[in-house]
Amino acid sequence: MTITANIDSSRPVATLINVFTVAPERQQELVALLARATETTMKHQPGFICANFHLSQDGERVINYAQWETEEHYWAMRANPEAQLHMTEAAAIATDVQPRLFHVQSTHARP
Repeated sequence: MTITANIDSSRPVATLINVFTVAPERQQELVALLARATETTMKHQPGFICANFHLSQDGERVINYAQWETEEHYWAMRANPEAQLHMTEAAAIATDVQPRLFHVQSTHARP
């Protein structure tokens, strides 16, 4: 069964967009680590909604698009020692990490 993110601008959620810069030969290693961390730790944290990983075609970026029920849930996850371990491992693979929280302003889809 495939579960996809439903981007909904009608409810206030904390949206994380985290841009990882990575050497192309390490892109798959990073996304495998992020997926494993999500399955073992992140999705079991209170307030977790979803996580999606996007790989740039040039191999130099991995984008993590994740949503949490509230900003407080996001910050609680960041304080979790197990989550911190995964974030440290990801930062050791990436050459740059740029996490930012966003609010979904609007969505547009084809009918």
